Amino acid sequence: MAKQTAKFGRRWYAIHTYSGYEENVSQNLTQRIETMDMEEKIFNVLVPKEKKIKIKNGKRKTVEEKIFPGYVLVEMIVTDDSWYVVRNTPNVTGFIGTGTTPTPIAEEEINALQKRMGVDEPEYTFDVEKGSPVIITDGPFKGQEGKVAEIDEERGKIKILVSMFGRETPVELDFLQVKKV
Repeated sequence: MAKQTAKFGRRWYAIHTYSGYEENVSQNLTQRIETMDMEEKIFNVLVPKEKKIKIKNGKRKTVEEKIFPGYVLVEMIVTDDSWYVVRNTPNVTGFIGTGTTPTPIAEEEINALQKRMGVDEPEYTFDVEKGSPVIITDGPFKGQEGKVAEIDEERGKIKILVSMFGRETPVELDFLQVKKV
C-alpha cells in the first residue's frame, strides 16, 4: 500500500465483509479505532439500513434491512496506518477499489444514502410474484383463492383475479388481506 496521507483527505470508503457480519465488523472496527488511537484518521463506521414493512402470516411488521448486505462504509483519511487497522479487522475481506488502492465513494452518493436511511416511512414488501396463487384472508371475498395480477408496493395494494360466475374478476386488496398458498 503506497502512502496516500492526504491524497484524498477525509472521504467515505466501502469495505467488503462476510455477509451477515456487518454489525460485528462495525463493532470490532469501532473498538480497534479507540484502542489503536486512530480517531484522527478514521471518523465514522456505518452499516447502511432502511426500514421496510414486511407482511408475514397476515401481520404487518416494520423491520430494518441492510441496504448493502456484505458492505460497511467507513469515513477516513487513507494512510498506511488507517488502511492497516481497517484491513486487518476480523471478517473484513477488503476495500472496494483497484488493487491496493481503495476507491472513495462520491459525496453525492453518500448524501443520497444518508437521506434514504433517514426516511421514517418504511416501504411495503410482499413475498409473492405476479401469477402466484393466494388466498384472501379478510373482507367480503374471505376464503376465495385467486392469482396475483398486479402488485402496487407504493400503495400497499395487490390486485387478485378471483374466479366468480365462470370468469375471472379483478379484486383490489391491501397486502394484509391476502396470504401465499
